[in-house]
Amino acid sequence: MCGGIQYQEHKFYFPQRDARLPVLLRSGGVTWITWGRREKEAIGQFPNGGWARLTSIKSGKWKPWRPRPVLIPANQFMEKDHDGQSHWIDLDNRMVIQGLLAERKQEQRVYVVTIDTPPEYAWIHDRWPRLVRLTNQ
Repeated sequence: MCGGIQYQEHKFYFPQRDARLPVLLRSGGVTWITWGRREKEAIGQFPNGGWARLTSIKSGKWKPWRPRPVLIPANQFMEKDHDGQSHWIDLDNRMVIQGLLAERKQEQRVYVVTIDTPPEYAWIHDRWPRLVRLTNQ
């Protein structure tokens, strides 16, 4: 389900308080946005978790948060298997992770969009980040 991301020399894990993810700007730069919402946060305006199933986006579940697609650059992402072991998956430099930018009352959060896991990785987890190829690479 993507519990961690490495971007350049930095690693970010969803359970970290105030974890932020890099989001590509149209200019080619990067901005940093808070990654989802943790259960231990004070009651807030956003859904718990750091992931958004593609099927739930398509069904309209995310409409109250005015969802917009964004791209999350990463060198690797981490999935934990059913035994709690971490597996880091390398990304080709032409690939990015699909994100969902949620907004509510002048605040933004980013969620990793998930899909079913490719068969060759199904032994790790049943959800996988949606990967997108950059068109300008």
